[in-house]
Amino acid sequence: MEDTNKLDGDVITNLRTLAHDLSNSLETILQAAYLLREAEPEGNRKKWAHMIDVAARDAARVNREIRQILRRQSSVAGLQESGKSKPMTDD
Repeated sequence: MEDTNKLDGDVITNLRTLAHDLSNSLETILQAAYLLREAEPEGNRKKWAHMIDVAARDAARVNREIRQILRRQSSVAGLQESGKSKPMTDD
């Protein structure tokens, strides 16, 4: 029986590329938010800079979680290809 939790290799490769590109974009957003904060914006601009910063940090967290899933998928695929079983972990 085929493991339904395993993603196709091409899907994993595409997701890795997208996650990498997303990381680069998020880094730019985080840097821009930092520069906005350092410029000491007033009023609504300060709130917007804070909103951008919070949203970018949340997106970066989600991206890290996606990358962790992809790493696990890769290790499961590697174990299945080698004929070994997945080791027990406390994840």
